[in-house]
Amino acid sequence: MHVVATAGHVDHGKSTLVEALTGTDPDRFAEEKSRGLTIDLGFASTTLPSGATLSLVDVPGHVRFIKNMLAGVGTVDACLFVVAATEGWKPQSEEHLRILELLDVRHGLVALTKVGIADEDLVELAHLEVEERLEGTFLEGAAIVDVDAPTGVGLDDLRSALDDLMADTPTSADLGRPRLWIDRSFAAKGSGTVVTGTLAGGSLAVDDELELHPSGDRVRVRALQNHHEARTDLPPGSRCAVNLVGVAHDEVVRGDVLIRRGQWHLTTIVDADLAVLDSLGHTVSRRGAFVAYIGAGEHPVRLRILGPDALEPGMAGPVRLFLPHALPLLPGDRFVLRESGRAETVGGGQVLDVDPRERASRAQPDRSVDRVVRERGWVTVDELERLTGERRDPDLGDWVVDPTALQAAIAALRTALAEAGPLGLDLAGLDEHERAVVGLLDDVVVDGGHLRPAGAVDTFADHPFVALLAATPFAPPAPDGVDRGGLRELVRRGDVVEQDGIFFAASGIEAAAGLAAQLLAEHPGGFTVSMFREAAGNTRKHALPLLAHLDGIGITRRRDDLRIGGPRLPQPG
Repeated sequence: MHVVATAGHVDHGKSTLVEALTGTDPDRFAEEKSRGLTIDLGFASTTLPSGATLSLVDVPGHVRFIKNMLAGVGTVDACLFVVAATEGWKPQSEEHLRILELLDVRHGLVALTKVGIADEDLVELAHLEVEERLEGTFLEGAAIVDVDAPTGVGLDDLRSALDDLMADTPTSADLGRPRLWIDRSFAAKGSGTVVTGTLAGGSLAVDDELELHPSGDRVRVRALQNHHEARTDLPPGSRCAVNLVGVAHDEVVRGDVLIRRGQWHLTTIVDADLAVLDSLGHTVSRRGAFVAYIGAGEHPVRLRILGPDALEPGMAGPVRLFLPHALPLLPGDRFVLRESGRAETVGGGQVLDVDPRERASRAQPDRSVDRVVRERGWVTVDELERLTGERRDPDLGDWVVDPTALQAAIAALRTALAEAGPLGLDLAGLDEHERAVVGLLDDVVVDGGHLRPAGAVDTFADHPFVALLAATPFAPPAPDGVDRGGLRELVRRGDVVEQDGIFFAASGIEAAAGLAAQLLAEHPGGFTVSMFREAAGNTRKHALPLLAHLDGIGITRRRDDLRIGGPRLPQPG
């Protein structure tokens, strides 16, 4: 499937030609029919001799409706450029051609219309003029087909030429990331909200969940049509009519966009390359009321020239555009810039960066993916795809990492490890980048949630405080002089048990469990705290925490004032 837009000066026969090719009058409004003047976009389709389906977007040629023309050509594959043999090249012929070039349209052909009412000399002169005007443009060398729509002269030749054009024009790639710039919204009887547009980047299917921007509303695809035929799904490159659930038709305007949630970076600031038309009669600076045409939308923007204070006619340079609301954009997206105060096309170009990190005074934008990674240091695979449109394999975990940033992270982690002391680094205190780097270090070990140098002496083996506790298991000393971090590590390792602020050796707990088993063998009905305290030779200060711990681990159970055996009571020794 391909979508082709007409282009050319007002009253050169674009709509008449579309109707002759398709059988559909693209002028939808009574005012258009009464005035014989295309005001808004029109849509039609035809089957070419090869059997291929061609979608046509008919655009207005009058200068007053240039914004409608721009809404129709933002996402097309090729153009059908129309010049009347009776009038030749006119001002809007020139402006439409420049707009198509700014939007990077690279394929097209020329229909020389109204040859039926022009003599042979006039037709020959029109050919020569068109060829001269197209020199150095993407239409240089393109087929120029003589047609006269009212009489049918040349229509078969034009259909064959369109077939040849479509064979040479690439189709829209399926990247799995659909984006539909909306060029029309209306209410269909019995269906509700219907929007139309040219689908790019991925397929759509009935019941797909989408987001509408800039509003952010979540919507669902109830039904799909392509040229009035119901479809369950549509590939990229299709003209779509989408019946939406979740939004009223008057809440959707031309220039809104449908996307899948989470697949796009939404931005209000972009760095771009602006090519100024060489026919412009003045320089371009930040002063002016600028409007950017992106997709099917018209967006007032603030402009900042990056580098010089102004761009001369014919020059190209980087700029920063500030949008009034967030849009899902990618590097490579094309735009046209107009100045509303002068009502003129200034230039256009392509988006370079959808999330600029550098200050405007230092920014040097380009479409390099490596630059995007370098400026961030670390970026996830998914985020990089949202920012650049390119999906890369991760370098580490889920990250694409700049080499300099990676080496800095490794060095910082080694420094922190060297300064951490005998406990090592607590993994819970590391950020996600530092945790990812741990796997690259082959001279460290992870032990009990801590990172330590491999082969480091275990300073907690045979710790003197454990020996002190074990020497008096039922009445242990307070941990005076013991480092709090070291004490936590001894507890974590299981060498020491803490209960109600009292620290016991693990061997002391085992001894207490044995003592409890002995007491219960002597007193099957249970023993009291006093009995345990007397047998252990300690005070309530230590007896109560010991018994509480034995209750907690299932050695004993408390029944009123007695302790009875629990499920984990050992056999008396």
